[in-house]
Amino acid sequence: MNRKELIDALSDKTGSSKADADRNISALIEIVTSTLKKGDSVALVGFGTFEVRKRAARAGRNPSTGEAIKIKAAKVPAFKAGATLKAAVNGTKK
Repeated sequence: MNRKELIDALSDKTGSSKADADRNISALIEIVTSTLKKGDSVALVGFGTFEVRKRAARAGRNPSTGEAIKIKAAKVPAFKAGATLKAAVNGTKK
C-alpha cells in the first residue's frame, strides 16, 4: 500500500474527505518524525513502538573494490511491532 492508497483507505474508513485524510497522515508523520528527532519514542499500544536505536561504528568493505572502510556510528529509526499486530499478522488471537 502506498501513500495514495492509504489516504483512500483512511477516507473510506472514517467517512472524511481525502484532503482531511491526507492532512491527518501528514500530521502523524510530522509528529512521529519530530518525536524521534528529539530522541523520544512513540508507543501505540497494540500496534507498536517507533524508536531511535544507536548503531555503533564498525568496519565494512566497499563491495566494488573490496577496500576496507570505516562506517560511522549513527542513530536509526526503528519500529517494534506490538503483540496485537503480531497476532493479527500471524492469524492468531491475542
